[in-house]
Amino acid sequence: MTVHTSVPPSRFEATLPNCFNTLKRPFGRFLLAIYNEYTFIAYNEYMNQTFFFYDLETSGLNPREDRIMQFAGIRTDLELNPIGEPYNILVKLNDDTLPSPDAAMVTGITPQDTQADGYTEAQFAQLLMDEVFTPGTITTGFNSIRFDDEFIRALFWRNFHDPYSWFWRDARSRWDLLDVVRMTRALRPDGIVWPFVDGKASNRLELLSKENGIDHLKAHDALSDVEALIAVTKLIKTKQPKLYEHLFNYKDKKLVKNLVNLDNKQPFVYVSGQYDAEYQKATVAFPLTSGRNGNVVVYDLRHDPTPFLELSSGDLQKKFYASWEERKKDSFVRLPIKEMQYNRAPAVAPLGVLEQQNGWERIGVDEAIVKKHRAILLSSPAFAENIRTLFENKPEYKKATDPEAQLYDGFVSDADNMRIEKVRTSNEQKLADLHPDFVDERLSELLLHYKARNYPKSLAEDEAMAWEVWRSAHIKAVLPSFVARLSQLAATTTDDSKQFVLQELQLWAESIVPIDED
Repeated sequence: MTVHTSVPPSRFEATLPNCFNTLKRPFGRFLLAIYNEYTFIAYNEYMNQTFFFYDLETSGLNPREDRIMQFAGIRTDLELNPIGEPYNILVKLNDDTLPSPDAAMVTGITPQDTQADGYTEAQFAQLLMDEVFTPGTITTGFNSIRFDDEFIRALFWRNFHDPYSWFWRDARSRWDLLDVVRMTRALRPDGIVWPFVDGKASNRLELLSKENGIDHLKAHDALSDVEALIAVTKLIKTKQPKLYEHLFNYKDKKLVKNLVNLDNKQPFVYVSGQYDAEYQKATVAFPLTSGRNGNVVVYDLRHDPTPFLELSSGDLQKKFYASWEERKKDSFVRLPIKEMQYNRAPAVAPLGVLEQQNGWERIGVDEAIVKKHRAILLSSPAFAENIRTLFENKPEYKKATDPEAQLYDGFVSDADNMRIEKVRTSNEQKLADLHPDFVDERLSELLLHYKARNYPKSLAEDEAMAWEVWRSAHIKAVLPSFVARLSQLAATTTDDSKQFVLQELQLWAESIVPIDED
């Protein structure tokens, strides 16, 4: 019997029936044996858990196209005490990538830095699986689930590793401190100094660090960001331990589903970046209908649903997919729904948390209004059905043509997974003679790219030519925007160190841009 829990046995003893003494002795002994096994396994799983706090610096914002350039991380126990030495490594940028000049200006990392001291992507991916994402690891970051984790998935896909199992298999899990910070600020802010920028609330990590006397020597340096994040996590754990423990436990999607479910629709407190900063990014939401891929669509009960009930499916769709220009008009009324993903550790809590510390007032919601709007939704099942249809018919993203950007185009078959393992475990010499008969059309071209980037000597002559054709076309497609932005920044930047970065980017571009042969 395997028990997955995030709390010590003493915390969950109360959840077991306390009836051993009232049962007949043989059956009582049987239950006691089960209880002991439950406690022993759960305790050992708890003791084996560790946090791995990590951060990335990347060549841009798009995980399908951009690359990881710096990785840093620190492992801690559950009390946030460091374990072992920190990681701070660079990853080689390949000659098919022009980094965003804006990203380089922020991080100060140049392609030449990565070439001199970096791991290849294949080496880096293997290091992550061997040393970082080990069984029992709770992968933790700041906006990591929406950003950093996506880059890790894309990395694993390009390098013939499973892009999903690293954060869930073998008692692994993940947690995101950005929403923890948001909910702490919204509901239990005492003991922490909260930053503002131009009179508006800000939850930026470097500002939180500064306001609370935490060393953060170099913002946007991955290791410095990790050290600051651990310190901020300790601050929340110390000042607001009950909320911290609640949100730690609720990284488990099973607990989230118990609170936010469609069988017994109840309002709940929800913090999300999509909600208004005026109300600390928090609201009272309501599970309205099912979303895609087993997710749930929730309604923001701050808003009266009446104006939307009579809208047709077409009108709802137009409103939901309105352009940015349309949304900026004074007359536009936003459709207050969003899809919540259970497996992304959403920051949720029962309504009872609002009964303390002026919770209702802090997030600007009235309990009577919440009850009224919930009753309207419950009496209008047709509206929920229209919203369900809206999400079911949501247009898919435009399909990518490059194989490394096609991760989400479908799952790989078991047969191809066996071939993938063969690729991943082959050295350069074996790769030269390896020609897997992939069923999935994405994988053959992906293999060509994998070999070219990590094991170029394994390429046959025709493969090298095919790679150069692809690489040349890819570079030429992004070169005009790269050059234009580089020129703009060079003309407006006076800082010597940033001018140096721009010069390095120009040299990098000159070294990898294909030469046209007439």
